[in-house]
Amino acid sequence: MGQGTFQALPQMLAEELEVRLDDVEILFAPANPEKYGPQPQEGSFSVRGWAPRLLRTGACAREMLIEAAATEWNIPRHDCYAENGTVINRATQTKLTYGALAEKASKLKPPTEVILKKRADYKIIGKPAPRKDIPLKTNGSAIFGLDKKLPGMKYAVIERSRRFRETVKGFDDSETRKIPGVSHVFKVKRPVFSQYCEGVAVVADSLWAAMQGRKVLKVNWNEPDFECPDTTSLEKQMRENLQKIGGQPKFETEYNHCAQKLEAVYETPYQSHSCMEPLNCIADARADSIEIWGPIQEANWIQADLSQRFNIPIDHVAVHMTFLGGGFGRKAFPDYPYEAALISKEIQAPIQVVWTREDDMTAGPFRPGAFYALKGGLNADGGIHAFQANTATQWIGQEWSPTPPGPPDAAGYNTGDFEGLLHPYRQGIPHYSFGGVGTHSPIPVMWWRSVSASTQGFACESFIDELAHLAGKDPLVFRRQHLPSPRYQALIDRMAELTQWQSRGKNPGWGVAFTECFTGICGHAVKVARNAEGKIRIEKVIALMDCGWYVNPDIIRAQVEGSIVMALGAATTHATTFEDGRAAQQNFDTYPMPRIADIPPIEVHIMENDEKPGGVGEPGLPPFAPALANAIFDLTGQRVRRLPFSLDGIS
Repeated sequence: MGQGTFQALPQMLAEELEVRLDDVEILFAPANPEKYGPQPQEGSFSVRGWAPRLLRTGACAREMLIEAAATEWNIPRHDCYAENGTVINRATQTKLTYGALAEKASKLKPPTEVILKKRADYKIIGKPAPRKDIPLKTNGSAIFGLDKKLPGMKYAVIERSRRFRETVKGFDDSETRKIPGVSHVFKVKRPVFSQYCEGVAVVADSLWAAMQGRKVLKVNWNEPDFECPDTTSLEKQMRENLQKIGGQPKFETEYNHCAQKLEAVYETPYQSHSCMEPLNCIADARADSIEIWGPIQEANWIQADLSQRFNIPIDHVAVHMTFLGGGFGRKAFPDYPYEAALISKEIQAPIQVVWTREDDMTAGPFRPGAFYALKGGLNADGGIHAFQANTATQWIGQEWSPTPPGPPDAAGYNTGDFEGLLHPYRQGIPHYSFGGVGTHSPIPVMWWRSVSASTQGFACESFIDELAHLAGKDPLVFRRQHLPSPRYQALIDRMAELTQWQSRGKNPGWGVAFTECFTGICGHAVKVARNAEGKIRIEKVIALMDCGWYVNPDIIRAQVEGSIVMALGAATTHATTFEDGRAAQQNFDTYPMPRIADIPPIEVHIMENDEKPGGVGEPGLPPFAPALANAIFDLTGQRVRRLPFSLDGIS
């Protein structure tokens, strides 16, 4: 997806194997869970999930090659060492290449115990290394999903309903079939969680012909048998749901005893994934096999899904990944590969299904909107004694069930989790409560970069800032007193140093926020000021990432910079709204992306410690919105509790 996996995984293997990255060829592996294990590009999993295995794999192979060389020379193995793809005799400096040793080494039993390198001995890990995918992506030779072609391949686009869960009543394709190159027009469906979405496929010899054929296609739709949602009704439902969450008696008792109390509601919108490369997929479906090519985040899941739905043995389903032009969770979903396979099976030829930008933005699934009701009580010393966060949102888990579940229960006192909130707050705050009510809607929702942390982080870290001001305490000092962990104390110390926090002054405004998700911890500090016209502008963003043990600092910096750009758009530029069961924003004219001129200077710093590897691609996003909102309050005294908002609209 561009997040650096293509480089980071080989970097780990090469380090312990003792080969140069210049000598490594990196290939995409097809779906094969038995041979390769899990192959996800999601959940910030790649380094944190694979580091132990890949380091051990490289070390085992290295030791087997050394043993093969020692046998060849008839010397003790400890008289040999590996370096740059060769095994070297310590006494004579004689060398044998890995290529010369590979066959003999492959017949040896892998060692059960290997000693991994110390961090101080790394030659590749922990150091910047030029990414091997960058030349491919700049000279045009990288194959993305839209670039892949097969002999005899046809193209398809689908007329999709703009209103959720409408079904096809009928269609008139008389004008469509007059378009030169159009060969097939028929009804299709794709699975979206427990539902199916219908449409009409137009198949042609070229993508242009298919798109022209769709323009003149006339489709009659069966209206859904439920009230179509709009943004106003969804927000009304979420506000009402917040009132349904009953307080836990023990928490309420503690809260009522607090010296100072504060309550606030925070609101976040639905968002589209809007990957720069729209969805697309190639399928070649035969009677007893399916082969897929495309931008896919989770090859094994797609393979298993197609095997089950088409009743084909899993080893007869091949899934080949290409480069992805952005994923953010959307391209882990199995709906679009199924759709391509269905069309290929119908026309008995390989097909590339291409989603237009309008398809991509209006069909979903979307990041769900979410409302938060927060309560905080301070003790006599100005510390948080009681903290509550209640949520009203569409729960992604509800989408898997074909029937609406019963009334959800509020989370119990001191139970549950709250993604985005720093974990030590659970030890530093004596009494806390998390609860929630699911919002029911036909709008399909799913994970979006950092999932619920993208909205929960905004609500909680903004509210903690409010509590700091209520207590009359510096925001960094206030956070520090509630984080009883040396790791988090070090994070705050470093942020204070990077921002020169104690000498920052009162103008311009500064805001900070710290969030945690996918085992990665990140802090952002945002500096805002007024320009010559009196408009608020972001002058600087300082990001501090603690992902523990890491591979390539350049990749981390690139990921955090991208997260900040994406977070800036979601906070100040775009949102998906609904009218009569339809997504109102269909393209970038109404769902504008931040432009280069909108991006402030960004500094990314990395914490150095010996913690286990954590995520980066998603944890880098959630702190930005609350840090920006807190900076605006610091400058103007206005508290931002609803996203998105316009910087120009702040007075």
